[in-house]
Amino acid sequence: MSDNSSDETDAPHVLFKDRPEWKDITPLKQDDGEHPMIAIDYTPEFEDCFDYFRAILQKKEYSDRALLLTKTAAAFNPANYTVWQYRREILKTLKKDLHEEIDYMEKVILGETKNYQVWHHRRILVEWLQDPSKEKYLTEKALAKDAKNYHAWQHRQWTIKTFNLYDGELLYVDNLLQEDIKNNSAWNQRYFVINNTTGFTEEALKREIEYTLGKIKILPDNESAWNYLRGLLLHDKGGLSRNSTVTKFCENFYKEGHRSPFLLALIVDMCSERAAESGGGDDDNVYTVARAKQLCSDLATLYDTIRAKYWEYISDTIEKKSKGEPCDEACSSFN
Repeated sequence: MSDNSSDETDAPHVLFKDRPEWKDITPLKQDDGEHPMIAIDYTPEFEDCFDYFRAILQKKEYSDRALLLTKTAAAFNPANYTVWQYRREILKTLKKDLHEEIDYMEKVILGETKNYQVWHHRRILVEWLQDPSKEKYLTEKALAKDAKNYHAWQHRQWTIKTFNLYDGELLYVDNLLQEDIKNNSAWNQRYFVINNTTGFTEEALKREIEYTLGKIKILPDNESAWNYLRGLLLHDKGGLSRNSTVTKFCENFYKEGHRSPFLLALIVDMCSERAAESGGGDDDNVYTVARAKQLCSDLATLYDTIRAKYWEYISDTIEKKSKGEPCDEACSSFN
């Protein structure tokens, strides 16, 4: 029988040294050395619990009472790797019902959503059971608390990829972006889904570019959407500057008076790309070195002044590369 049927929080905590069933165990004190530099002031309950935990860990006792002790220890310190590892050893040795453990971990995780160890324990349980049926639901509950929770997203991606659960994921991501268009984690998830399903085919690129441009229209200064657009263009055989849908959008946006630093930065990179291809930029197109330098100046003095030195450097870099002049290592990696 699992220890999960009784929750210790329903009753006052009793020290293990005062529990008759633990009289045969000699607690093992923590050894901090003779003169510890910084002595931690543990509560009596914490110290009592871990004194007994160290004792049974040393004995390698796999029992129901040991399992109950790990539950208490995890409640005191849910980030303790050794507690969870030992709990897994007990669960396996005693052949406990892992579905009960899964239910117990849902409560733990929703109270400790940013704790790596609890998510790791959950992942191992799912691997043992080969049952991911509750994982998307769990991560959605965690993400409802914090839509950018790294651990929840990591667990969700692992679950989806391991068990091929991509169906409906783009809809979920779209709902998140409707709630918060700047949610960079949701944009990342969108990329993850497409990259691991259809891939960035011509059809997928067309659809995603149109979707992203629509979001940029709603909020022009949304860095997450501009970064996603750049990621899409990396898969376009024409590069940054030869997708007519994107270039037309950017030029129209600029003519309408939009001066988002992310728009200007993309146009700068388009100019740099063309300059690198033609050795200075074609005179018959709008993506020239001269335009790049002007936009870098605008960014440095008007629209992104906090990075003025960066834009001055980029301006010099583009000019040097267009002339075939040598530049430093950082310069050579630019476009």
